[in-house]
Amino acid sequence: MADKSTGTPSLKEQFWDPVAGFGVTFRTMFRKVVTEQYPKEKFPTAPRFHGRHQLNRWPDGLEKCIGCELCAWACPADAIYVEGASNSDEPDADGSSQRFSPGERYGRVYQINYLRCILCGLCIEACPTRALTMTNEYELADDSRSSLIYEKSDLLAPLLPGMQEPPHAMQLGDDEKDYYRGEFKQGGDNA
Repeated sequence: MADKSTGTPSLKEQFWDPVAGFGVTFRTMFRKVVTEQYPKEKFPTAPRFHGRHQLNRWPDGLEKCIGCELCAWACPADAIYVEGASNSDEPDADGSSQRFSPGERYGRVYQINYLRCILCGLCIEACPTRALTMTNEYELADDSRSSLIYEKSDLLAPLLPGMQEPPHAMQLGDDEKDYYRGEFKQGGDNA
């Protein structure tokens, strides 16, 4: 510290502080340089890494999202937009069901704006049906702002073998409680 009466720097300030300031530089100066070969060599992410979102499905293909909008309310960056709509078991003009999820409602419109999203994971904590999860995909950069607004079709999990594209009637249980409790039909019987 400088001498208050004369204003001259102390011996510590003159000699030790500059040397201590270069301590990090001197410690790292002679280490081997590590070069990441990122685009060609990709390292796996941590198991709980928060990457791109995914809207999950039930084993019969119905969507887990019930359009409750809790994820949008929990988002601190206001990056999620959800519009819910009511399911209907009434057949439409061609005789097919109008059911997209087992509950009364489904997410008719679902958008995530990755220009705003901070990948915090609060939305997946708020989801009551585990419809929204986060994958390990981290390459989200693009050269167009409009392509960073993901629609429901971009976020839905792909159909696996044995799944049917919604809308269709519930195939795993008699009502939504069977779905949420995991009491699925196995060959026509409840498990």
